[in-house]
Amino acid sequence: MEQTPALLLINAGEDSDFFYATHFLTQDPALYIRFGDEDNVLVLMTMEIERGRQTSTASKVVDRAEHGWREDLDGYRAWAQLAAELLGERGQSRARVSGRLPAAYYEELRNADVDLHLDKALFVAQRRRKSAEEADWIHAAQRAAEAACAEIVNHLAAAEVKDGNLWADGRPLTSERLMASGQAVLNQIGYSCDDMIVAGSPLCAMPHWRGEGPILANAPVIIDIFPRGRVSRYHGDLTRTVVVGETGEEVRRMHQACLEALDVAIAAIRPGVNGRAVHEAACEVLVGHGFGTATPGFEGPPEAAKMIHSTGHGVGLDVHELPVLRPVDMPLEEGDVITVEPGLYKEGLGGVRVEDTGLVTADGFSNFTSLTRSLDPKAYR
Repeated sequence: MEQTPALLLINAGEDSDFFYATHFLTQDPALYIRFGDEDNVLVLMTMEIERGRQTSTASKVVDRAEHGWREDLDGYRAWAQLAAELLGERGQSRARVSGRLPAAYYEELRNADVDLHLDKALFVAQRRRKSAEEADWIHAAQRAAEAACAEIVNHLAAAEVKDGNLWADGRPLTSERLMASGQAVLNQIGYSCDDMIVAGSPLCAMPHWRGEGPILANAPVIIDIFPRGRVSRYHGDLTRTVVVGETGEEVRRMHQACLEALDVAIAAIRPGVNGRAVHEAACEVLVGHGFGTATPGFEGPPEAAKMIHSTGHGVGLDVHELPVLRPVDMPLEEGDVITVEPGLYKEGLGGVRVEDTGLVTADGFSNFTSLTRSLDPKAYR
């Protein structure tokens, strides 16, 4: 009877699949081989052995120096050769690997005569269906995002309008200063989000522009925070849009359309519903308000502000993972944690986006998000 291939993972940076399998966090290379459910080994460099034994879920943690490690300037080759020898000790030459495995490791494993089977669906089903503990971790991360967002908005609310810009403490209020205040809140409670978005107009018409420089008054500011727990490694994801000063009628209309699209999409969520249908429900609302989207059949007027991204995505160890709410067929499942984030963008004006995150339950959608969705910064106090 042919043996089932062992599962072979080599950590490269912060690999969420590697962490999911081992619960061991490291930036350095590390090797994990699972021969069976209760028969798996985590191979580490000497300095990490004790930490690995205390924190990982591996049944065995071993020092690479005691298992055939040969120093080599080519680290890819050294780890691949070690993996091949450990497989050989069990009389195996076949291994299942993740689609995340870097090409250099893949090539060196093949050079070491390991018969590789690429599993692009590795852990996809398991990681989609969040356990109660995982859902709690994401919910906690969402609360952290709300705290950081409120801190940023409170700084905006307290700012002085001078010559069309926002000022605080006698100097321009910038994206960088606001990001630093949000990051400080996260750091104090065990979270981080180095790439958060605090983007003023007009460049916030680009949905993933991080933001830089002075913030304009009387124009939308998009705040998108997706913190990760330092211990849990699970993310939240939250976006709010505010305006300091006078809100123009077009921005007000964009915001109202996004709020309605958000509510309609959330109401459509339940197990078995196609993610495509949720996305199209949001698109229909936006078009009904006179706006457009990039989705065929929901283009809207050519000159109108448009939604140029999906309505949402899964959240977990990665901030973007399955399932997706966009024009592809993907039924939602109980246990999915997803964002719902309609947005509208117009070059020269800026953008508006509002995003909640929650859990797909047997009854629909349990929203992890409670922060006000108001355009008015004073509402966040």
